[in-house]
Amino acid sequence: MKKIDNFNNALQVLKKADFDRVSDDEIYRTGIIGQFNLTFELAWKALQAVMQRHSIQEAASGSPREIIKLGYKVGFVTQEEEWLLMLKKRNLSTHIYNEEEIDEMIGLIKESFIPAFNMLLDNLYEKAAEAD
Repeated sequence: MKKIDNFNNALQVLKKADFDRVSDDEIYRTGIIGQFNLTFELAWKALQAVMQRHSIQEAASGSPREIIKLGYKVGFVTQEEEWLLMLKKRNLSTHIYNEEEIDEMIGLIKESFIPAFNMLLDNLYEKAAEAD
């Protein structure tokens, strides 16, 4: 499924980030956050598409928050709080100017968000196969 593959491709780029390099390179830090934002967008849209393939009517439209909550409700997303934090951080990421906030965001991407993306990706491939 194209939307899952797009999400997977973006995630693979994000996973290649050298997190040891972020303290020395502002552009690199910005690039990681930008890649996180892209990966998040593709993730929730892939989630929406797979739920639609399962004929979940409520998935036909909705904001990222609504799609994430619905995904949790129907068992496609296993960590609702993590995903809602991810959404909040994604929304704030365009207005981060403080170095401490950037450090926090980079840490969350590495320690929490990439593992959550991996888990969702596995679930989406499984759920897409079930729908076929």
